[in-house]
Amino acid sequence: MTPRFGQPPLEGRRYRRRPGAYAILWRDGQVLLTHQQAPVPEYQLPGGGVDPGESSLAALHREVAEETGWSIGAPRLLGSYRRFCYMPDYDMHAEKLCLIWTARPVLRRGDPTEPGHSAHWMTPRQALSALVDPGSRHALRMWMSR
Repeated sequence: MTPRFGQPPLEGRRYRRRPGAYAILWRDGQVLLTHQQAPVPEYQLPGGGVDPGESSLAALHREVAEETGWSIGAPRLLGSYRRFCYMPDYDMHAEKLCLIWTARPVLRRGDPTEPGHSAHWMTPRQALSALVDPGSRHALRMWMSR
């Protein structure tokens, strides 16, 4: 059973299923997060939605590059969780199925290309405090306990 985090789904509300791939990126004792300016400024695990016809692994590579400017290697699936939320960028309510991967940042290719994103290195404890999404915090705690 996939754990669920955040608010329960609202009765009578239609949610569109939105698969996503997110990464815990670690190197030299630090974790790489992305900071998104809008719609609400927050630190997040790098990643995002899987486009139609795209594999979750391909989406992971694409999203990490867009949001951090880094290419990654040795991705391994850590787990998954569900979250019901409103996505203002898409003006829709979504049931997000978030696949969480671990990977190593291999090469910094440049600045993030995703508008409003910046990359930030933190210790795992700092990252745990900075992340807003409870599912992401749970995944990071799970990774830290290994």
